[in-house]
Amino acid sequence: MKSIVCVQPNVLKVTERELPVQKPGEAIVAIKRIGICGTDLHAFKGNQPFFQYPRILGHELAGIIDSIDENSFGLKEGDLVSIIPYLGCGQCIACRKGKTNCCIHMNVLGVHIDGGMREKISVPYSHLIKTEGLSLDQTAVIEPLSIGAHAVRRAEIQNGEFVLVVGAGPIGLGVMSLAKQVGARVIAMDINQERLEFCQKWANVDYIINALQSPMDALKDITSGDMPTIVFEATGNSKSMTDSFRYPANGGKLVFVGLIKTDIFFSDPDFHAKELTLMASRNAINEDFHYVINAIQNGQIDVGDYITHRSGFDQIIDSFKEWLKPEEGVIKAIVEL
Repeated sequence: MKSIVCVQPNVLKVTERELPVQKPGEAIVAIKRIGICGTDLHAFKGNQPFFQYPRILGHELAGIIDSIDENSFGLKEGDLVSIIPYLGCGQCIACRKGKTNCCIHMNVLGVHIDGGMREKISVPYSHLIKTEGLSLDQTAVIEPLSIGAHAVRRAEIQNGEFVLVVGAGPIGLGVMSLAKQVGARVIAMDINQERLEFCQKWANVDYIINALQSPMDALKDITSGDMPTIVFEATGNSKSMTDSFRYPANGGKLVFVGLIKTDIFFSDPDFHAKELTLMASRNAINEDFHYVINAIQNGQIDVGDYITHRSGFDQIIDSFKEWLKPEEGVIKAIVEL
């Protein structure tokens, strides 16, 4: 079968691999859609933490079950499924507490182990979610939106709170949309004015701020001097993450959704003076996937405008390089098989 391998930074290659062997407790899934996210792009550029080459990329996946044995999950051949790409051990302290998203021995498809940028893959039953009634496109973007859902759930937003989301990429957009749905007054911040306008159109945010134009003054104006009580940082940029400590109100929360391959430094006196709560939000769990599926089914999330670029599987190498160009304006790119 055809597979796309990231051989080394800046090099993708089409290879022929053997078809996967169905193991006990696993199903063979024919991949039909692959979403491209920041993790894939960072890996391609050599900037992704916890990554080794060569690697088959791809963890935002929609597929059709090709082969499966009898099971207690209600899954059968022909089912359209979303794949939960975070493979936990099930035994460590995090897994035992239900936090499978931060398993000590985590293996993420397309990062720690080979992912879904291939024609077929073998997946444990427990990591397949039937998406009956959804389209292939809708199914493919459940995973990135679930990351936003997990971050929003972690933050425990109260109705009417001012919430700032820094970074208008696909993850930040998901956070914005889902925060609005739980009653937040959402402020979007980015350095790209076109992205900010898209936030207003797609996520229905209440306010937009260009980070290059006195963001502190703008935040104070919007919040009547109080500052946002919750700040989500979703850029994966070290300077932005460092700057984000300035934005929460006293007693507020700062949630790091983005991830970088370096250290972050902050002023401890300021941190203590505000009594800030600093959180990491990593991946998602089964509950987040089902939450997003319901939101899509109920028409609360418009997948159509979220997906801005497409490519066939055979054209992906050329498309990948184009999608890296800022002028392309990629929000979410999808590969079709």
